[in-house]
Amino acid sequence: QVQFNESGGGWKQPGDSLTLSCAASGSGLSTYLMGWHRQVPGGHRELVAVVSLSGRTTVGDSCLGRVRISSDNKKNTVNLQMTDLKPEDSAVYRCYAAGTVDGTSRAEYWGQGIQVTVTA
Repeated sequence: QVQFNESGGGWKQPGDSLTLSCAASGSGLSTYLMGWHRQVPGGHRELVAVVSLSGRTTVGDSCLGRVRISSDNKKNTVNLQMTDLKPEDSAVYRCYAAGTVDGTSRAEYWGQGIQVTVTA
């Protein structure tokens, strides 16, 4: 099984910046895509940003221009920096990893999630 260590959430004010960090671990884990998604209660999960092994990034429409993402695939870690936070950024943010574990097929793995609340 894959475990996630997620950090960086909490209470923020509009205009603040945010850094989310994630480290995935598991015996024989090899990732080729990592990043973050977010979800509000009763809502759909939406993409924040992901980065591939080659360094290509994809950013969700709601976060365009406000995020930077980087990863170290050798360590199975990913960092996300978001600027100019808005109340609508409030959500549970979940770390995401796509990869393989020894003896398994390719799969997607999800962290347990951390709360980000943006309010004045």
